[in-house]
Amino acid sequence: MTDAPGSARPDEPVTEPGLPSTARVEAFSDGVLAIAITLLILEVKVPEVDAPGGLAHALADTWPSYVTYLVTFGVIGIMWVNHHALFERIKVVNRSLMFLNLLLLMTISFLPFPTALLARYLRVGGQDASIAAAVYSLNALCIALAFSAMWRYLSRTPAVLADGFTTDMARTALKRAAIGPVIYASTIVIAFINPYLCLACHAGVALFFVLPGRHTGGR
Repeated sequence: MTDAPGSARPDEPVTEPGLPSTARVEAFSDGVLAIAITLLILEVKVPEVDAPGGLAHALADTWPSYVTYLVTFGVIGIMWVNHHALFERIKVVNRSLMFLNLLLLMTISFLPFPTALLARYLRVGGQDASIAAAVYSLNALCIALAFSAMWRYLSRTPAVLADGFTTDMARTALKRAAIGPVIYASTIVIAFINPYLCLACHAGVALFFVLPGRHTGGR
């Protein structure tokens, strides 16, 4: 017996008319994250050498570009993993959820700019390095707040949740994700104390979320 035209099979979540499925939203998000993570390498420039034999020194002098690339690559990679985990808890998207996801993608896709800014001004040092580190931390804070906003919405909207995932579970995930905004707000302060320490803190946070049992579905 065939399904009636326009009807959904029992194992298929029903999507609001005119809106994409969760799979399409996730595929679009994957594309945005892939572009953002690829743009990072474009800011790692080949050093200019004025005299023969100076390449080794020039490569060593550009260490901030390598370090900020590695840290931000790891950050976006963790976001990609957590974004997938978050969407595993969603069976259907609505307009509110789509706009919250777009907000999250906007904050993530901006990351290549503060990454390049930090890489350049760490070599300069002084107040400019602190400002660059603070901008980087502010971007990370915005990302963490966007993740938290999505979890908050899920905790209040049971209709979009996947089977077996409850609003209580979403609230628990929200509490775990709430550590992100606190940490990144503190790194803004650290940036004006020591921009190098600020970058080290971001690397430490990335490693923290890689450890088993630290997964929250958000940063």
